[in-house]
Amino acid sequence: MQTGAVRFEIRVKPGAKRASVGGRVGSALAVAVTAPAVEGKATEAAMRAVAEALGLRRSAVRLVSGATSRTKIVEVDGVDTAAVERLLGPLNE
Repeated sequence: MQTGAVRFEIRVKPGAKRASVGGRVGSALAVAVTAPAVEGKATEAAMRAVAEALGLRRSAVRLVSGATSRTKIVEVDGVDTAAVERLLGPLNE
């Protein structure tokens, strides 16, 4: 299976008790981070969490839009859509 750049939506929950990546919030990948939503800390933590969940370096994950929003679009290099779909889980969760 060929890998490339994949764009998808994430929904960040800052200030969570535990960091986690997986599941859906609407059509977005749910990303909970312990960092507060202050000065981009939650955004950076979310980018790191997505990279870790996909087994990639942080530099492979780029923010496309939503720097100050809980809903963000990210682009990830070196991954296929199947890997992202595994994190999203079934549509009927």
